[in-house]
Parts: sequence; structure tokens; C-alpha cells
Amino acid sequence: MTARSSLTVVLAAGEGTRMRATLPKVLHPVAGEPLLSHVLAAASRGEGARLAVVIGPDHYGVEQEVRRLRPDADIFVQRERLGTAHAVLAAREAIARGADDLLVAFGDTPLISADTFARLRAPLAQGATLAVLGFHAVDPTGYGRLVREGGKLVAIREQADASEDERKITLCNAGVMAFDGRKALQILDKIGNANKKGEYYLVDAVAIARDMGLEAVVIETSEDEVRGINTKAQLAEAESVMQTRLRRAAMEAGVTLIAPETVYLASDTSFGKDVTIEPFVVIGPGVSIGDGAVIHSFSHVVQASIGNMASVGPYARIRPGTSLGDGVRIGNFVETKAAILEEGVKVNHLSYIGDAQVGANTNIGAGTITCNYDGFGKHKTLIGKGAFIGTNSSLVAPVKIGAGAYIGSGSVITRDVPDDALALERSPQTVREGGATRYRESKLRDKKPKNA
Repeated sequence: MTARSSLTVVLAAGEGTRMRATLPKVLHPVAGEPLLSHVLAAASRGEGARLAVVIGPDHYGVEQEVRRLRPDADIFVQRERLGTAHAVLAAREAIARGADDLLVAFGDTPLISADTFARLRAPLAQGATLAVLGFHAVDPTGYGRLVREGGKLVAIREQADASEDERKITLCNAGVMAFDGRKALQILDKIGNANKKGEYYLVDAVAIARDMGLEAVVIETSEDEVRGINTKAQLAEAESVMQTRLRRAAMEAGVTLIAPETVYLASDTSFGKDVTIEPFVVIGPGVSIGDGAVIHSFSHVVQASIGNMASVGPYARIRPGTSLGDGVRIGNFVETKAAILEEGVKVNHLSYIGDAQVGANTNIGAGTITCNYDGFGKHKTLIGKGAFIGTNSSLVAPVKIGAGAYIGSGSVITRDVPDDALALERSPQTVREGGATRYRESKLRDKKPKNA
């Protein structure tokens, strides 16, 4: 199989009008990634594998997503929507370059796997011209039926055209196909539009192949794997299936999920050894969790790195750009964003740490905030190793707190604090300057008192 070249054409031009949304259908997320992203991840890659994606006009967001995930892909635009075969032929240029195997997939089937694509290609190496992916539906109503004779696929019969006996068939068409790349264009070009809608249907390829004396076969998979997404309800169903897969994979890898059905994972979540996830945790894209870490209940983590033996939550929000070192403790109602917390840092209660770097073994008291936004831009707070930040403190960035410094409770710090210095709380008195109210300067001592 690896010696055979391939072209995968992913059809992603649909508007998804039944989604009742302005976002193109294939960009709706499942497990933190767009539907299309899951399909592209499953598509063949590497030497001899090419990818083409057919998008709709003005779908710039779809094009950007393809470029992000598969910069090697060719992108084609289907200007008119005249059926599935018409969509495939929008990529005629790529097909004409030649490949041993041509796969046709859909951008709204996020549960399909690379293994299924490989199984679909296998009969082509054995001489078949066309392989169609099928599934046994619990309720086949509305699906095209796969009609076989002597084990060979002879037709795909749509519900409206099926006889009474054919409607009893539960083996249904998933839409995904694999062609012998040498004969693909010959078959596709024979597909006509002599139907009520005047469209070119890919399913007609089966009858055409049979009329040409070529072999078509069926490869079966589960109904879940080929779920197409056309409505928000179907999107939720796919999310449920994906979450079940991800939870099972996490537990098989050694992660402890105390109440698996309450935990939501992203498709790219990375776990170390002996990780524990308590109930009602949401983990978004771009998260890695180190050995022995614990994520406590009702926490939300996105685009962050959690170090070994770290503890997060309960009720913590870890936002993008956060890096928690080994042994860091993030407590209840703590929020972090674009923050690097080095080994052993403690932020146990009711604090916001954003656009900051906090040195090892620093203690951040309850109610502390880094005031990183001045209404125009974001500024950084730097806190040295072993510092102590008292409760209810406001660190007005840009500001640097030295290593070993001690910030008294209730302080509002607006200027740098040297190493090992003590910053007392600011005076509550205010002065008027140019019509604006400003606090008086903080009081600093060169060294902390011995009993601080």
C-alpha cells in the first residue's frame, strides 16, 4: 500500500444552510477543531500522497484552515454547485496529474479515520476499479442503498428510486469512494445530469463502472464513523461520539477520569503519566498535561502547558499562552493568560495573572491582579524568584518585582521593586493632577524586616 501513490480530494464547498449559521459548515468545531480539520488529519500524507480540497467561492476562512493544516494541499473552487461529481471535477487539474488511487471524501465527516481510508484503498491494489464505503444503518430511510450481486457492487439506489425489496437493504452509501486513478477521469466524465435537479451525482459512478465491465466493491465501516453533519443537532451527536472516543483513549493511556462523561477533551490533548482529571473539566485545543498533574473540578484549560505534579483548580481558568512549571499550584477562582509560572509557584485564591512571568517558588496572595492593560496596549509584569505578593495587591504593568521581594497586603505597585525589598501598601489618599485622580507613590524599604 505504501508504494502506491494517492490523491485525496476533499469536498468542502457546502454552505451548510441547515446549520442556520454564517460560518461555513466545515468550520464548525468538534472536539475543539473544525470538521474539516479532522478529515484533513485522516487523509494520507507523506511521499506519494497528494491532497486537493474543493471549496466554495468566497470561503476564505476555509482556505485559511486548509493552509494552516495542510500547506501541501491544492485548493480548487467550485463556482457552481451542480452535484458531487461536479465538485470532484473541480479538481480535474489535480486528478489529471495522475495517481494510483483517487479517494473522494467529504469535509463534514469528522469521525472518519486514516485506517478507513487505507482499507478503502486496499481493493484497488487487488484489481478493483472502484471501492465504496458503506455502513449498516439502524434506520436506512433516506440513504442510498448499496445493491450487490454475488458480492459485487452493482448500483447505488437512492431512496426515491429504490424498489420495495431494495428499500429493505440496510447497507447504505456513506458517499466516500476510492477510484483506480488511471480510470477515474474516464468514469467521472461519463456521469450525466439527466435527473430532476440537473446535477451530476457521484453515485452514478458505480453503474458506469459496471457498464464498462469494471469491478466495484463495498468496504464496510460503522455508522458513527461516517456521520455527515448538516444540522446543529447532528453536530452535537458527532461531538458526543468524538468525546466518547477521546475519553476512552485517554483512560487506555492511563489517565484517571473520575467521571468521564462530564469531561470534555480536545482532539490534540496530550497527557503524561498518572494524570487525574476530576469531574466537569473542559480542556480545549493546544493543551499538554505533565506527569502526575491534577485538574480539579470545574476548571477550563485552553492552549496551555501544565507541568509535572501541577495542581489546577477547582474553578480555575487557564487561558492561552499559559505555561505552568512543575509543582505549580493554581487554586480556586484563579485566571491566568499569557503567563509563565515557574516551578513551585503558588496562586491559590481569587487572582488574575496575565502577561506575566513569575519566578520559581513565588507565592501570590489572594486577590492579586496583574494590571496588564492600560486601555491601549498590554504590558508585562515580571516577578523574581521567591517573591511574596500579599493579598489584595495590584501590580500595574509594566513593572518588575525583584527576587525575594515582599509586597505588603493591599499594595498598588506602579514602579519596580528591587530584590529583597519590602513594598508597603500605598497611601489611600489621592491627589488631583491635571483633572485626573492619581494615587500617591508606593512606599519602599530597601530590605524586608526580619519578621516580614
